[in-house]
Amino acid sequence: MLEEIKLSQLLFLDVETVPSYPEYNQQPEILRTLWDKKAQQLARNGETSDELYNRAGIYAEFGKIVCISVGFFFTVKGKRQFKLKSFYGENEHQLLLEFAKLLNSSSNANKLLCAHNGKEFDFPFIARRMLVNKIKLPKLLNIAGKKPWEVKHLDTLELWKFGDYKHYTSLNLLATIFDIPSPKDDIDGSMIHTVYWKEKDLERIKKYCEKDVVTIAQLILSYKGEPLLNEENIVIAE
Repeated sequence: MLEEIKLSQLLFLDVETVPSYPEYNQQPEILRTLWDKKAQQLARNGETSDELYNRAGIYAEFGKIVCISVGFFFTVKGKRQFKLKSFYGENEHQLLLEFAKLLNSSSNANKLLCAHNGKEFDFPFIARRMLVNKIKLPKLLNIAGKKPWEVKHLDTLELWKFGDYKHYTSLNLLATIFDIPSPKDDIDGSMIHTVYWKEKDLERIKKYCEKDVVTIAQLILSYKGEPLLNEENIVIAE
């Protein structure tokens, strides 16, 4: 399958999410009650709802998106380049509107969305948050009623599983075994809550998200047996 896919067909992405409120006690009462019920399902060692709240960001019902970074390959004078663009900020509705506009553009209408664990997390999370924000789903995310081969989603984790659906491998581990520069040289996903709500450092989150997108693209190159990108071939859009 990968041999038939051209790199120019792919739109790589990664999403960073946080709990919708800085602290457990700052949630509206009804949401706090509903999180209590969710936390009961998650607790393994007697953790309280408060102690588990830093995990709320991975659930679209209790979290929000603070950054979506995308990347794509293009060629200049026969030389392969990779361009990055990020949609980020405190206003989730606005960043999702801008991202939807990108997906709806004619240049991206026939592309494949590519992410690591995208089918289980990134793609459905974005779609759910768009619905919550009353944004019409772009065709690339509106998969209801489509046959599997009609869904234009590519997942680097699924490709690595080779049908072994119980198997999970992190992006960081795959980057390590394929000798791809690690995207986790500054922060990792478990720190996003603190960096966003306490440090209020969106630029740091954006850079982390973009590194993941580059790593996903490098992983596809590795799967295809092609040379990795050099740093000078990566362009960041303003």
